[in-house]
Parts: sequence; C-alpha cells; structure tokens
Amino acid sequence: MMRTMQIFKTPGIWGLYNDETVADIHIRKKLKPKEKILDFMNSHELIANLFRISQAEEKIRIESIEGVDEATYAHLEVGKAVRKAIFETSGVMPENQPTPKIGITDLEKQQIQALKNKKKMLDE
Repeated sequence: MMRTMQIFKTPGIWGLYNDETVADIHIRKKLKPKEKILDFMNSHELIANLFRISQAEEKIRIESIEGVDEATYAHLEVGKAVRKAIFETSGVMPENQPTPKIGITDLEKQQIQALKNKKKMLDE
C-alpha cells in the first residue's frame, strides 16, 4: 500500500511543484532527515496539497480511471491544474511559500505544555 501511494503522490507533487521531487522539497526547506514536509508547510501550501490530493481522487473516481499509468497521469494533471490555478489567483507558487520555523508536531507539543501550565496556575 505504501509503495502504491508513493507512485501516485510523486507525479502530483511534480505537477504542483514544477517538477520538484519530495527530496528536492526536503532540501529546499532545509529539513532534518526525519522531519516531514507536511509538518513544515504554511496553511496555503498545505491546503494546495490537500486540494491536489482530493481532486485527483475525485477525478479518478468520476472518470472511472483504471490502471497505474492512467491514475499516475491523473495525479500529474491535477497537480499541474492546481499549480495553474494558484498562479492565476495569487501568483505565489507553493515553492515560494515561507517555511514555518517550527513544525506542526513541535507546535502541538508547545500548545499542550502551555495548557498544562495554565491549568497548574488555575489549580494553585
């Protein structure tokens, strides 16, 4: 399953990021080896990626696309279409979006700790 998802994810990313690979994005964002790209996207970039994925799934379903090659091409087409829409509306391409300094996982940990500290203050 994981291998299959990678086959489909890659062309969609190429389309959205103008032929950049996952490795290219990881390097450009200056992420550590175990850090996940999705954890270091601002809301615009994350939404573009989620929209790309959901629209590719819809296209495959609605058009009854079958076969790995056809589904892979559908992901590529949708990635390019989302890129074009972004260019036409804001012009700020996904690769030009700022990378958050802190990943979502660390941000969540900070928020949980802040809530715990607040609770301690209320309990005193």
